[in-house]
Amino acid sequence: MIRSYQGKTPKIHPTAWVSEAAYVVGDVEIGEYSSVWPGTVIRGDTIKITLGNYVDIQDNCVLHADSDALYEDYVSLGHGVTSHAKHIKTNCLIGNGATLNDGVILGELSIVASGAVVLENKEFPPKSFVVGIPASAREQQTTEDHHQRIRRTAENYARKAQLFKEDGLGGTEINK
Repeated sequence: MIRSYQGKTPKIHPTAWVSEAAYVVGDVEIGEYSSVWPGTVIRGDTIKITLGNYVDIQDNCVLHADSDALYEDYVSLGHGVTSHAKHIKTNCLIGNGATLNDGVILGELSIVASGAVVLENKEFPPKSFVVGIPASAREQQTTEDHHQRIRRTAENYARKAQLFKEDGLGGTEINK
């Protein structure tokens, strides 16, 4: 369901796909070929949340923040991610069940491991491999193989979303 809130209506690119079982409300912008999967809540009630192009927010994620949030192009949030992050840069993967608390900034070409818990206001440089509870960056950086997998994941979800869209699934009507 896509909802306006206090005069703010989500802006969804015509090529993007939002499941009818997702809840997108308020000041939210969703870019080209991005997808929002069932059970996800994107709540732009007090801040703006921007999803770039080829961003996939997989099933049962929650996105909200204390300040405007930006997810750049080719970002994948795995199933069940809770993200209050401030800025996720291009070509990043957040693993299933990870939690990113308020103010987190993740450099491009980075991975947050499944189940990791990133504490408030942590900032990671490009090519970070973030693991643990509380999460920290390993000395090992992400590799070219990781970067290709991140990109493939985003592109595969964009293709899957287009198939759902072609079958008439998804909800793009704004409910006020």
